[in-house]
Amino acid sequence: MELHKTTAPEIVSFEQSLSDEARLRCSQAKEQEEAGNFEAARQHLSGFWQRVGERPVLKGLDDDARAEVLLRAGTLTGWIGSAQQIPASQETAKDLISESASLFEKLGSLDRVAEARIDLGICYWREGALDEARITLQEVLTQLGERETEQRLRALLNAAVVEKVSVRYRDALQIHKTAAPLFEKSANHALRGKFHNEYATVLKNIGLAEHREDYIDNALVEYAAASFHFEEAGHQRFLGVVENNLGFLFVHLGRFRDAHEHLGRARAVAVALKDQGLVAQFDDSRAKAFLGEGRNAEAEAIARASVRSLEQGGEQSLLAGALITHGTALARVDSTDAGLNQLRRGMTIAEQAGDPDSAGIAALTIIEELHPFVSHRELRDHYLHAESLLARSQHLGVRTRLGECARKVLVSETHAAPQVVSTSVADAQPQNAASLTARGEASAAASLEEQVLNFEGELIRQALETSGGSVTRAARSLGITHQGLAFILNGRHKSLLSIRTPVKRRRRSIIRYR
Repeated sequence: MELHKTTAPEIVSFEQSLSDEARLRCSQAKEQEEAGNFEAARQHLSGFWQRVGERPVLKGLDDDARAEVLLRAGTLTGWIGSAQQIPASQETAKDLISESASLFEKLGSLDRVAEARIDLGICYWREGALDEARITLQEVLTQLGERETEQRLRALLNAAVVEKVSVRYRDALQIHKTAAPLFEKSANHALRGKFHNEYATVLKNIGLAEHREDYIDNALVEYAAASFHFEEAGHQRFLGVVENNLGFLFVHLGRFRDAHEHLGRARAVAVALKDQGLVAQFDDSRAKAFLGEGRNAEAEAIARASVRSLEQGGEQSLLAGALITHGTALARVDSTDAGLNQLRRGMTIAEQAGDPDSAGIAALTIIEELHPFVSHRELRDHYLHAESLLARSQHLGVRTRLGECARKVLVSETHAAPQVVSTSVADAQPQNAASLTARGEASAAASLEEQVLNFEGELIRQALETSGGSVTRAARSLGITHQGLAFILNGRHKSLLSIRTPVKRRRRSIIRYR
């Protein structure tokens, strides 16, 4: 008995001391993680966790300290795994973070549960499992309610990221507009920088899709704000991300010299940080810039390197995007078979990851780049598949591409070689089968033409409603002229004339010319 009385306080003291040390180390690691210094963060945890793939040492820790160590090890596994493209790292990260969330839930620490589940949602997003990420983050926001906490800001920010990646730009924009006043109150420069960067990217995407110069101007302002806050936070990694985003914007504006200047700075940051994942992403952007300039051979070489790097990790959406870029470049250097294989692979990987939009873009790219080399049947299948995958897309540019691809499919049908039918009695049965097939093809073609007309009408209706009935603004958002849209309305879609604003007669000029 006496022995028990004397040793118990020593045991409690040792456990308390070790747990306090673990909490301090986790706090220091989190500071470095928020600044983007992932290796320094890992070193702070070295007494409890060494590297990605190893389980943390939790012996002698109380439940709270165990949960903290698991959470930090899990989030760093996700970040370092992405940076170094370590296979299965996101799965490992999810396991550690989920275990941490369970412990925090047991302890009744709701904010810490929210933090863990937000990090879990980020892992889902990295993998391309966008529906799982969306559901996870929505559950966090429901649990947090209207409390103005940092975790609510993180949940809102990442919810907007998921909608952006899902090409639901209007939904993402609404989240940003709602959250903007809350972020203005935050003293966390890294968090505010991420908000402004994501807000800018959504504005940029809508501006490019709808030809809205005001959105582009606002995007440039938001990128400047993001750079300011990242500089204040000392976050070099995300300063590089902003440079990449600016470069990508200038690619779409056709300002290739400015684009390469920003993309070069972005890549230099990623190389200095030895972040293979970022280097691969920035190389994908550079490849797209070269494609825009018509420098297809250079684009193919860089895109190939990007794919090779991303194949090592588990970020399937990024890999699918890089495969689409590489497939496009291969098609443009006349490597049609290789290009088709890469595009098919990108479509499959995106679907398996739960990223329907990337899969749909891959299907459209096959039609756009390779329609002379692919059978009509396969083109039709790819079109119908893309239409299904992109049904919820809010990108007007994507909707326009769908319409253009539908026409390519119809053209391919009209140029398809007719089947040779034998006239011998012995071949009577094959002839009947061929006739049935031909009738089926004709019926399918007619059905597709009807679908194209319906799709075109729905696209124009949405553009007119968005523009308040203005044919000029609707035409601009669709990428066609006012005259062209008016011709289509008066010809193929007279039922939509009621949506447009009444035609105003131009007043005769008071200035007379001789």
